[in-house]
Amino acid sequence: MKIYISLLLLVFSFSACQNKKTKTNEIVYQCPMKCEGEKTFAQKGICQVCKMNLQALSKRIEQTTEISESSIFNLSSSWTTEEGKVIQLATLKGKPLVLVMIYTSCKAACPRLVADMRNIEAQIEKNEALNYVLVSIDPENDTPERLKAFAIENKMDAEHWIFLQGSVSGVREFANVLAVKYKQISPIDFSHSNIISVFNAKGELVHQQEGLGVDNKSTIAKISELTASL
Repeated sequence: MKIYISLLLLVFSFSACQNKKTKTNEIVYQCPMKCEGEKTFAQKGICQVCKMNLQALSKRIEQTTEISESSIFNLSSSWTTEEGKVIQLATLKGKPLVLVMIYTSCKAACPRLVADMRNIEAQIEKNEALNYVLVSIDPENDTPERLKAFAIENKMDAEHWIFLQGSVSGVREFANVLAVKYKQISPIDFSHSNIISVFNAKGELVHQQEGLGVDNKSTIAKISELTASL
């Protein structure tokens, strides 16, 4: 199955861009005599006019964070983590995401997908700069308690691993966004797509890897590109 990232644009065409302004402090340096007026410097040093040491100042700056129409952070559905915390996807904003949809009772494809996720993690040095997210397609059985046990069993209980249980409708909506197909074929079994998705820190889909045990060089390269400046 060929994945079209542009599918996101169709799904979120109803969403308006959200511009959120946040204020933060930045340390700058200035001559105490203001020999050059209000001019500030990014680093410590001395004034080239009076030779006095520059003084540190706290400068209030305003930053704008834009969420595009194609961002998954526009979704309003609620999710419960393996720790029992109720969140929205926008809670994960600010870090790139490596995401896969599985279910914990799966005995076929999902163990391989989990192994692929761990293989990706092992090749990324700055794991604290991104989150690895596993979303259950079986929310009725994959309770937070079950997801927590699964995380521990698979040594995926570090802070950068996040497991999510959603509502049936919320999971279906999210799967449609990712072009992930799944179907329940018995009370405990599902057939499903095998796709690992990579999102940037704004929640925009930038890469997908399809298949089991596939060459993940392009996935690693994309993740490394996203975390290089973090």
